[in-house]
Amino acid sequence: MFEVTKKQYLANKIWLMDVVAPNVARACLPGQFVITRLDEKAERIPLTICDYDREKQTITIVFQTVGVSTERMLALEVGDSFADVVGPLGQPSDLITEDPEELAKKHIIFMAGGVGTAPVYPQVKWMKQHGYEVDVIIGARNKDLLFFVDEMKQWSDHVHVATDDGSLGFHGNVNDCLKALIAEGRTFDHVVAIGPMIMMKFVCLTTKELGIHTVVSMNPIMVDGTGMCGACRLTVGDSVKFACVDGPEFDGHLINFDEAMMRQRMYKSEEGERLLRLHEGTPHHAADCGVPKA
Repeated sequence: MFEVTKKQYLANKIWLMDVVAPNVARACLPGQFVITRLDEKAERIPLTICDYDREKQTITIVFQTVGVSTERMLALEVGDSFADVVGPLGQPSDLITEDPEELAKKHIIFMAGGVGTAPVYPQVKWMKQHGYEVDVIIGARNKDLLFFVDEMKQWSDHVHVATDDGSLGFHGNVNDCLKALIAEGRTFDHVVAIGPMIMMKFVCLTTKELGIHTVVSMNPIMVDGTGMCGACRLTVGDSVKFACVDGPEFDGHLINFDEAMMRQRMYKSEEGERLLRLHEGTPHHAADCGVPKA
């Protein structure tokens, strides 16, 4: 069993948990993820590894309550356990395996939108620990949805906060903030953008115009996490890839975002029905609309 040793509220519907997972903590690298399962009949949930402590044999996961399974996960308290935590899965960030001399030449900026702050954090931490200084933009709709700002500042001297409503930091989204930094004379030759699909799409449109290499994480589209279900199938350039086994990180300028977002929307209606059943019981019209009752 995989015991929860810490549970912390971060922001609206966003929570952090430290979980004992010795094998994962021993081997994981920034950019990889795990599959969690609450019990033998529960849904498999892919979650990016936000941090890890090899000595304590724990990993840190951050999740947002968006459906039935994450609502059930929220019910876990310190001392409770997951039935399964499998990993590390996926490929580590390319930056981790890059030649150190080449990496030192790059001017890198990480762009984190919403829950995307969690997978950005371990990469920024790794970069600092290995002697590389990077810029970071953390964005959210308003200041109450921001998290890890202080934690991120431990690993970067150049953390920029952006809020859509201007309640904290730069008034605008992360893409607007990037444009503003460049207008001020800052130069970047490598962008890592992780967040909602629409955010990553527009960041890539901007950076493509500017000729800045951009990497994105396609973890928002993952379902099963092993390549078996085909739900995270992507068109990347002329190739078909799977976010879970080939990624989750890809060259953002090669991804067909419209196709990926259409695939992502396919799962939302059924998940909405499941969430309604969790809180209110089976809707009287469930049989009529063709949504399974299970």
